[in-house]
Amino acid sequence: MASPAAASAAPCRFLGPPATASRSLISSATPTTRRRLLLSGTTTIAAAAAMSAASGSASSCKVIDSHLHVWASPQQAKEGYPYFPGQEATLRGDAEFLLECMDEAGVDGALIVQPINHMFDHSLVTSVLKKHPSKFIGCCLANPADDGSGIKQLEHLIVQEKYRAVRFNPNLWPSGQKMTNEVGRSLFSKAGELGAPVGIMVMKGIGLYIKEIEELCRDYPTTTVILDHMAFCKPPANDDEEQAFSSFLRLSRFPQVYVKYSALFRITREAYPYEDTAQLLSRAISSFGANRIMWGSDFPYVVPECGYKGAKEAVSHVASKIAVSSSDLEWIFGKTVSQLFQGAWVTQ
Repeated sequence: MASPAAASAAPCRFLGPPATASRSLISSATPTTRRRLLLSGTTTIAAAAAMSAASGSASSCKVIDSHLHVWASPQQAKEGYPYFPGQEATLRGDAEFLLECMDEAGVDGALIVQPINHMFDHSLVTSVLKKHPSKFIGCCLANPADDGSGIKQLEHLIVQEKYRAVRFNPNLWPSGQKMTNEVGRSLFSKAGELGAPVGIMVMKGIGLYIKEIEELCRDYPTTTVILDHMAFCKPPANDDEEQAFSSFLRLSRFPQVYVKYSALFRITREAYPYEDTAQLLSRAISSFGANRIMWGSDFPYVVPECGYKGAKEAVSHVASKIAVSSSDLEWIFGKTVSQLFQGAWVTQ
C-alpha cells in the first residue's frame, strides 16, 4: 500500500489518512469539528481534513512520542501517589525526567499510557496531564473487572478527565476470560462511542489474541485500534513466527487498525540500533501505509537500553536502511498520531 505522503513533495503539507478511515477521523475529531462534519453530512476525508486544518489541529511537523509512561518518584509515592502493591518502580520515571529527555531529543509532545505501577489509580498521570495540557494527552488503563465498574471509570476518565485513549491489557482480564467477554465488548464499544482509540498490548504474542482482535474489529468497526510495539513481533526466525507476523499484517484489512513502531528494544534480536527491525517496518509500511504507523519510545524502560534520544535516532537509522522517504518518516514521527488525536499538541 503506497503512502499518501508520497503524493506531495511539500514536507509539512497536511495529508489525510485513507478514505476508508473517515469514520475514525470523524469520531476522533474535536467536538467543534465533529459537529460541523455531522451537520454538513460530510464523510469524505478531504473535507474532514480541510475542516480539521481550519479548526486549528496540531502541526503535522511536530515530533510526537506515541507511547511512553510516567510514574511517581519515590518521594511522590510517599506523598499521595502510591505504587500498586508489587509494582514498585525500579527505574526513574517521573515527569520532570521525561521532560528533560524530550527536550534533549527534540520531541514536542507525547501520549502517556497509564503504567502498571499505579494500576487503575490514574491520579498521578492525571496530575501530569493537567500540569502540561499542551505537551501530553493520556491513555487510560481499562479495568475489566467482572462487576463492570471499569466501564463507568472509562467514561469518567475520558469525559471528565479528558483522556483520549484506553489501553487493553489482556493479562488483566480475570483468569480464563477473553477480551471478547461481555465486559470487554462493553469497554470496547464504549471507547468507540466516545471516540477513544483502544491500544492493545499483546505481550505474550499476537497469535494468542488474533481471533479476539479480529472479532472486536469486525463487530465494532467504528472503534479505532492501535497495536502496541508491533504486536510484539520480532523478525521472524521460523515458520510459526512468520505465520504470526503475517496474521498481524493482515489486520491492515481493517481500516481502523493502526500500529506503533515502538519499544524497538523489545522487538529486536540485535543490539542497538536494532537494524533487524527494518524488515518489520518495511513490511508494515507495505501493508498499513506509513500514515497508520507511529513511533513510540516506551520511556522510561528504554532509558537503560539506549537512552531516550537514542530511541528516536534508532528509528531514523533503521528507516535509512530501507530508504523510507522523508514524507513517510514524518507520518511515523508525528503526523499519524496527530491525525488520530486532533486538537492535541497545539501550542497554547
